[in-house]
Amino acid sequence: MNTRLVLSSLLLAAFAGNALADDPTVVNDHFVSTKTRAEVKAELKAFEASGRNPWSIAYQPLKYFHSDTSRQAVEKQYLASRDQVQALTGEDSGSFYLAQSGGATQAAPTLAAAGTPVHAQ
Repeated sequence: MNTRLVLSSLLLAAFAGNALADDPTVVNDHFVSTKTRAEVKAELKAFEASGRNPWSIAYQPLKYFHSDTSRQAVEKQYLASRDQVQALTGEDSGSFYLAQSGGATQAAPTLAAAGTPVHAQ
């Protein structure tokens, strides 16, 4: 009994060291740049001169945004589509609304050429 326990312990200890994986932090791929150092520095300088940093806490992409649509026009569009949106996002996912209105409001695009082989035999 003790012999089996000792042998199994020795086998377990012998194979335990081989279960280690390779170091995942070592990357053997060598990067080859397509740009020169001067080109990269010029791009960095242009980026810094633009004054926009999307990683900044103070970055506001809508700061200079101006819409061509008036507030009244947007409210009118919203009120006109409110009932349809409520019906399409209801508990039945719009099934009743579509059945009552005669189907989809727009024709779905068809892909006639999809699945047709280029060189049919």
